Amino acid sequence: MQVILREDIDKLGKIGDLVKVADGYARNYLVPNKKAIEATPKNLNAMDHAKKMVSDRIRKMKKEAAVEADRIKGLAVTIKAKVGEEGKLFGSVTTMDIAEAAKAQGVELDKRKIVLDEPIKRLGEYTLTVKLHADVTADLRVTVVAAE
Repeated sequence: MQVILREDIDKLGKIGDLVKVADGYARNYLVPNKKAIEATPKNLNAMDHAKKMVSDRIRKMKKEAAVEADRIKGLAVTIKAKVGEEGKLFGSVTTMDIAEAAKAQGVELDKRKIVLDEPIKRLGEYTLTVKLHADVTADLRVTVVAAE
């Protein structure tokens, strides 16, 4: 099935692209979540007009993401965790823990936008990437300390 993307999707395409996907993926995920529309002749004609509007929206989103990136760059998050021997944590620090700690400091972060290559399982300072937009990322400093 061919669909027209309404937002950027990793490994699939950018906004306004005409892509061919499996029928089930389109019917069950892309179309109901308004990430894509079916590629009918009427929609293809409307796509040209929509591309202009979408490009304006992308510019606006990118500007907002740049402002948010500036706020995140100045942020340092401290997380307290229970520690065993040699500075190893009981469990690990997850993106949800980091998002909650940032929220406590007044910065809303979506846990899905925090890039964590592997779980944090030791005390120390870490620099994580927050992907705010396809072209805008910010570095977030996270410090894991022992809970008393």
